[in-house]
Amino acid sequence: MSEPPPIPPPAGSRGKVVQVLEQATIRFAGDSGDGMQLAGARFSTSTAVFGNDLATLPDYPAEIRAPASSLAGISGFQICFSSNEIYTPGDVIQTLVVMNAAALKVNIGDLEEGGIVIANTDGFAKHNLRLAGCATNPLEDGSLSKYRVFAIPIATLTEQAIDTTGLTRKEAERCKNFFALGLVCWLYQRALEPTLQWLRQKFADSPALLRANESALRAGHNFGETTDLLPEQYHVEPAQLQPGLYRKIRGNEAIALGLMAAAHRAGRQLFYASYPITPATDIFHELARHEAMGVKVFQAEDEIAAMCSVIGAAYGGAFAATGTSGPGLDLKTEAIGLAVMLELPCVIINVQRGGPSTGLPTKTEQSDLLQVYAGRHGECPVPIIAPQLPSDCFAAAYEAFQVAVRYMTPVIILSDAYLGNGAEPWHVPTVAELPPFHLPTEYPKEGFKPYARDENLARPWAVPGMPGLAHRVGGLEKEDVTGDISYDPHNHQRMVLLRAAKVAKVAESIPDVEVLGPSAGELLVISWGSTYGAARTAVERAHRSSLPVSHVHLRWLNPMPRNLGEVLKGFRKVLVPELNLGQLARLLRAEYLVNARRLNRVTGRPFTVTGIFEAVEQALKEEVAPW
Repeated sequence: MSEPPPIPPPAGSRGKVVQVLEQATIRFAGDSGDGMQLAGARFSTSTAVFGNDLATLPDYPAEIRAPASSLAGISGFQICFSSNEIYTPGDVIQTLVVMNAAALKVNIGDLEEGGIVIANTDGFAKHNLRLAGCATNPLEDGSLSKYRVFAIPIATLTEQAIDTTGLTRKEAERCKNFFALGLVCWLYQRALEPTLQWLRQKFADSPALLRANESALRAGHNFGETTDLLPEQYHVEPAQLQPGLYRKIRGNEAIALGLMAAAHRAGRQLFYASYPITPATDIFHELARHEAMGVKVFQAEDEIAAMCSVIGAAYGGAFAATGTSGPGLDLKTEAIGLAVMLELPCVIINVQRGGPSTGLPTKTEQSDLLQVYAGRHGECPVPIIAPQLPSDCFAAAYEAFQVAVRYMTPVIILSDAYLGNGAEPWHVPTVAELPPFHLPTEYPKEGFKPYARDENLARPWAVPGMPGLAHRVGGLEKEDVTGDISYDPHNHQRMVLLRAAKVAKVAESIPDVEVLGPSAGELLVISWGSTYGAARTAVERAHRSSLPVSHVHLRWLNPMPRNLGEVLKGFRKVLVPELNLGQLARLLRAEYLVNARRLNRVTGRPFTVTGIFEAVEQALKEEVAPW
């Protein structure tokens, strides 16, 4: 942590020093049943209420029920909060809260030198150490000497704090996450009231659990206030954000709300079909909560059925969408081709995860780009949009439906686990601020032509039941204009080119790329999807070091922005960081003949700012590599 001059302590702090920080990064870690995700989420809410900018990174274990205290079962939640605008959940952490030895072993490598370790000593018994593979107790063997370690019997103190509630010992131990949360709230001067309000709503029908969790939360806060173990607190001022209504939002929540907003603005019903799959299922859960608002959700028996039901709903005039991850998209592929052939508007969300096969189901990756770009049989192009931040998932979902209905085509949203599970403040728009939809409600009933095209090359959205608009649908090639089945080779050539031209025409509806930094020069960093935050922050750091580098971010990946080719021509070198083995770099090479340098990572974790900054420094030192 930086060490600015201490300021006078606020009233009630018992004379403890308060250090003012520009930003801080905290990670809660423990077994998957220790409630670390909940503790992190509640701390994030308190931080959002306080007014800081923030970014979170939940980290779930892949094992559903890994053995307790094992390395495979560790769950973590990281939050970075700041008095300035930020785009990432932080490279290194300043405070690490661990519930057992395994959590310490898994996460200690990310703690900065001099950082704080708050360790639950009750999780460092002999069996905990054995399961974590520790020959000695790291709290006692001197291996943590470069950190500030505060060893606290959190589980024991929690049991004492809630002794009068009548809970069993096992039930009492489950409250230790709120003791830890209360302690960290004291350490960083976060208010308890948002969490207390949440507890009162959550346990309104369980007075004993409410009293126990409230007592544990206050006990943790009071421990920090009254003990001499922790000599100082930390304070991060609120950020200067654009005025307006804000709420904390996760990427999957934002997608769900974006889909709902689009359907509402267009005056159409939203239909969402899905088959459960990590990490996309939260979209289904969020939409299922809003059935009273007219949202129709359908849990299909498999991914194929989900996609086919979306085609049926779109044919019937609904705003239809489905969500999945890479393995599910494999199964949806043929039906997506049917939607392309029928030229029906629908939205397919792919929240990417580590692959192939089951791979790393709870970790993030960007390795489905080529799959969504060309992973269907036949010439079957679809527009692709990739949100760049959790809050941007709302806009991406809304834009996806705008393009889908304007051009009568399926659209794919390419999110990932980092965006879907991560959270940040979101400036809530009003309905009037959302772009309107202009949907035709009437077509000529005499001589109706189901594949006649408008200025966007879109065919009519003729909903069954409209008098005089009966027409044939199906997976066989259609005759131009009439929509009759056609085996004519020249017609097939024409229809394939028309469908491709329609997708290419989407470029007219998307903005040009903007360059951060000089518009031409030595090095251009190109990011897409969730690499945005780390890439932008790394380039901003490079600017402070007077390095000749610029940044472009791509939200639309098919088609790409119209001015991208001209922008690329202005730079000697191009660096493309991706959470895959170079898929966007391949597309840029093929489309623009640019010698794109690859920066690839497939660890299941997002890029760090430092990692991209060091790659920028290295790229600037090297000559342009030959083809």
